[in-house]
Amino acid sequence: MTSGFDKVISMEEAAAYFHDGMTLLAGGFGGIGNPPGLVQAILAKGVRDITLISNDTAFPTIGIGKLVTEKRVKKVIASHIGSNPNAGAQMTAGELEVEFCPQGILAERVRAGGVGLGGILSDVGIGTIAEKGKQKLVIAGKEYLLETPLTAEVAIVHAKKADRFGNLVYDTSARNFNPLVAMAGDITIVEADEIVEVGELAPEEIVTPGVFVNFIVQSKGVDWKWAWEK
Repeated sequence: MTSGFDKVISMEEAAAYFHDGMTLLAGGFGGIGNPPGLVQAILAKGVRDITLISNDTAFPTIGIGKLVTEKRVKKVIASHIGSNPNAGAQMTAGELEVEFCPQGILAERVRAGGVGLGGILSDVGIGTIAEKGKQKLVIAGKEYLLETPLTAEVAIVHAKKADRFGNLVYDTSARNFNPLVAMAGDITIVEADEIVEVGELAPEEIVTPGVFVNFIVQSKGVDWKWAWEK
């Protein structure tokens, strides 16, 4: 067990929180900001039937795209899946359920889940198939769709630095969805490139406060090749 001010655990201990049928929130955009070691731990444990909430399905051999490629995911809630042809093929074959959500609305739904809101109102999709099954509200004479908040049993996050309490710093664009995802998991597990002692991070550089983080694991680095490296 870790104390409240030391949340660092082993990758093996983190894997205990992954299970069949779990809902999983993952930070990242096209694989950038996906936590590589945690994804590999999910694969190694053989976890299946995952409901995955993420901006996208990355690429076939990159980030959370590996979970889709290995058919570990039963449902995806994402803004797009086009960068991973395996996701499209599985959707067409009826093997993968996909719920599309505009990127900004997806981000706000995750944020709403993280801060405890009952939902958000949006006029995006009014009069289209996007309104199917959604509650409509009229406020000040204008029609809105009620977009429900998104949370998950487990949220996985990749940070550049973490102190042992879980205060986080991100690497440039890897910040993307990670701060929102960190807030919206029942259990939030952070994979950090560097772990430092409490007090070593300058307060103004901290993006995610440690109060949102349950556990931290040491990263061994990205275990895939990016498209521009090939």
